Amino acid sequence: MKKLLLLFTLLVLAISCQKAILEKPAKLIDEDKMVNILFDITVLEATKQVNPTALMERKITTSNYIYKKYQIDSLQFAQNDKYYASDVKNYAKMYDEVAKRIDEYKLQLDTEKRKNPAK
Repeated sequence: MKKLLLLFTLLVLAISCQKAILEKPAKLIDEDKMVNILFDITVLEATKQVNPTALMERKITTSNYIYKKYQIDSLQFAQNDKYYASDVKNYAKMYDEVAKRIDEYKLQLDTEKRKNPAK
């Protein structure tokens, strides 16, 4: 999970060299929804790292899952991700929120694991 956050941080740094914020995409994804998408992507990618067969057995691919759940397509996601990433400070805040939610999610999973150690 830390590697994934490092990757996103590097992405933010690479994009930070741009001077102007891009124009809003025609199909703008609300910022809160975008944070939800980024959170889900992070969790799914972490799941693939920890247990690679978990998603394969259920025939889940990260992109298809995200597109279906949020009713978006790859172009809309790419345009919105690029748009939000062009404002580095705001994008960093979005990822801070994702990191906060990951910590909360991990705490929740740890609590459930202590309650039900057999699972």
